[in-house]
Amino acid sequence: MARPPDPAKRRDLLDRVREYMIHNGVADLSLRPLARALGTSDRMLLYYFGSKERMVAEALTVYERRPLLRAQSLFNAADSPRDAAGVRRFMEETWQQFNNPDLRATLPLYLEVLAAGLLHPERYGPVVRDVLSEWTRLLTSVFRDLGMTEARAGTEASLLVDASFGLLLAPLTDGDWDRAGAAFHTLLDRLEPGWQDL
Repeated sequence: MARPPDPAKRRDLLDRVREYMIHNGVADLSLRPLARALGTSDRMLLYYFGSKERMVAEALTVYERRPLLRAQSLFNAADSPRDAAGVRRFMEETWQQFNNPDLRATLPLYLEVLAAGLLHPERYGPVVRDVLSEWTRLLTSVFRDLGMTEARAGTEASLLVDASFGLLLAPLTDGDWDRAGAAFHTLLDRLEPGWQDL
């Protein structure tokens, strides 16, 4: 009878896979060079993850420093946003997390996976799409709790999530995070009054 995979070893491999992807990207990711770099074999990687695509998806989604994971824990606590000002504070704190060098280093990888998902939806399409959907669902529930209808809550959440993610693109190419931050705060200036109009 085959021995089940060791969860601790699997998690260690995921952490090292993510670090490898941050430095090498996913466009030319091949299991054999990856396995050599990690001191294991391609067969062992397939044993633990089943496929390269599943391994990439898991390496991205288990990252504890992702703002989404922090947001989910906050929204499960008693101090989740209760009004428009609270939503704004939460979004400002989330944006501030992107100043963390570890987190910022992962953003090009997410964008690369997003682009790869557009070109090859059967491979990586669900990865970033699921991240955006989770954010949208999370904020839809917050706006609904503020008294918005389901339809309006969904629209406000989509606008906020899509615009915020869009504002991350330019500074990743030109490095001007100050300009992106100013644009993000202007976005909140424009949206916050609408959240109060219930």
